Amino acid sequence: QVQLVESGGGLVQAGGSLTLNCAASGSFFLINVLGWYRQAPGRQRELVAGITRGGTTIYADFVKGRFTISRDNTKNTVYLLMNSLKPEDTAVYYCAAGTELRGPMGSWGQGTQVTVSS
Repeated sequence: QVQLVESGGGLVQAGGSLTLNCAASGSFFLINVLGWYRQAPGRQRELVAGITRGGTTIYADFVKGRFTISRDNTKNTVYLLMNSLKPEDTAVYYCAAGTELRGPMGSWGQGTQVTVSS
């Protein structure tokens, strides 16, 4: 019912920037919330940031002040601007969609690799 297509990952040096994009399609209700999660090797998937259709945001403590999530409702697209990247930000980043900002996400993208070199 919801399709999510991510783009924008890649390799960047520490201190650099990347922007991830995710285009969502499908049920209007099921994409009330769009968010980004990440999973590094050997670690559990964790929330990075989320945003509601109305613009309310939530961020993980480890990205506050460095990452910015935004959303274009006319395009059903969510963006993640990542500044001051660190090697520990290296992970597969997943776009996700759901109905509540702090609730479980019902749909997931395929993931995009972000690698930060030191």
